[in-house]
Amino acid sequence: MIDDFAKDYLHSDLREIREEMLGKLDGLSEYDIRRPLTATGTTLLGLIKHLAVGEARYFGEVFGRPSSDAVPRWDDLERRGIDMWATEHETREEIIGRYRRVWAHSDATIAALPVDAPGHVPWWPRPDVKLFNVLVHVLTETNRHAGHADVLREHLDGMPPADSGRDQAFWAARCAEVDRAARAAAPVAP
Repeated sequence: MIDDFAKDYLHSDLREIREEMLGKLDGLSEYDIRRPLTATGTTLLGLIKHLAVGEARYFGEVFGRPSSDAVPRWDDLERRGIDMWATEHETREEIIGRYRRVWAHSDATIAALPVDAPGHVPWWPRPDVKLFNVLVHVLTETNRHAGHADVLREHLDGMPPADSGRDQAFWAARCAEVDRAARAAAPVAP
């Protein structure tokens, strides 16, 4: 049975991972949070911007409670992907502020509605959903992007997540061990 305990549990996890996402920006320069770190142009600040748009859409439009922060229409192909990076005119503070405002709106929606409240996601194959489905989806997506952010952050500063409990020497030895195994499994030309 899906009940208020499940709703509160998922909501608590969502609050926690949101904060972790913002923590990925700590101590980084404007350039580092904005520069493309993958072949598709993924950036740390872009991930935050994308999550803000997603939450605004899922906990706003889907339940007939639009956010005061405008989001592009989900079916606007011209604007698709614009939420994945920050323009030179958008500040870090502006994007973080938007994400926090969206949190407040999402939290209000989650608090106001029962876990089985109906919603409608027109872009899903089975568009009629419950709040529970959307909570699971948004939590899953936020965790997915947090994993991306972990890798991007490690790429930027060469450090594993602070909570790994291991020092730089451990990770250097681990990388050497992994590389040796990769070379042994598939020898490469020198």
